[in-house]
Amino acid sequence: MPEPVETYEPDGIDYGWVMQMTFVTTITIGAPLVALLAFVTGVSLPTWSSRASFAIRIGAIVWFVTAIAVFLYARAHQTPET
Repeated sequence: MPEPVETYEPDGIDYGWVMQMTFVTTITIGAPLVALLAFVTGVSLPTWSSRASFAIRIGAIVWFVTAIAVFLYARAHQTPET
């Protein structure tokens, strides 16, 4: 039986997986974290523009930290080269 066309074996780190996991992890963990930080820090967010600005500033940091963590996880758990 021929091998399916959809088969993919990345050499080293699968960057597609890293990007997908970064997105999913940031949404599921980052969004509640940003909301919690807004509540805990007591920052005054009276307008929608101030709320959006706060979410973008904190969200960028969360996204960056998540991306680095997922990349390091992928690098540590990649299949060895044969």
